[in-house]
Amino acid sequence: MNTKEEKYLKNLGERIKTLRELKGFDQKSFAFHFGISRTQLYTIENGKTNPRLLTLQKIADGLEVDLSFLLENL
Repeated sequence: MNTKEEKYLKNLGERIKTLRELKGFDQKSFAFHFGISRTQLYTIENGKTNPRLLTLQKIADGLEVDLSFLLENL
């Protein structure tokens, strides 16, 4: 992975984490309620993985935002 990709994934993860915390969810409860594993959410929030589209859609639904909002201006 190149540095541009790493920055993109890090920014995406930070956005997801910030929005999740604003909604009052910890990682474990958010992951459980929206059908993803806690480990998977952890790696996404820390920019360590490139999440699948369906996973991002589950996260966006859980955060009550459009998928495009998660991805814009990263």
